[in-house]
Amino acid sequence: MDARIRLLLEVFDQAFAGHSWHGTTLSGSLRGVTVAQALWRPGQGRGRHNIWEITLHAAYWKCIVRRRLARDPALKFPRPGSDWPELPKPPDEDAWRRDVALLKREHALLRRAIARLDPARLGRRGWRSQWTNVTHIYGIASHDLYHAGQIQLLKRLGGGAR
Repeated sequence: MDARIRLLLEVFDQAFAGHSWHGTTLSGSLRGVTVAQALWRPGQGRGRHNIWEITLHAAYWKCIVRRRLARDPALKFPRPGSDWPELPKPPDEDAWRRDVALLKREHALLRRAIARLDPARLGRRGWRSQWTNVTHIYGIASHDLYHAGQIQLLKRLGGGAR
């Protein structure tokens, strides 16, 4: 495997679930989160997302990056909505488990797409994007870390597990 692809996979995995020096990964931040914690929202203001919404948002963007890398318009996120998909109704324990599994599945699918990417395409623009493929890959890893921090903060603010 090309050394650049191997490094990108290492960064990608470390942000999501790998052992990391920087703190909790996205997957780690969701470990043990209950439905009540996932639904808790700080205040009533617009734009204040809860853990569940962040989980779906992260899954959605993994799918979008995969579509851009594959240049495949047929790739669609399996839930209605975009960017911030709506929560399922009812938002119960089974639905929460399914949505956490959806995030993990989208991560695995994107990981496979990165591993199969032709290294010659790293510097090329992603499909329907101004950003290069390598920027998308680093960006989605950064996106995971950003939202892992948000989730950790929401758990503390809401009195949840750390």
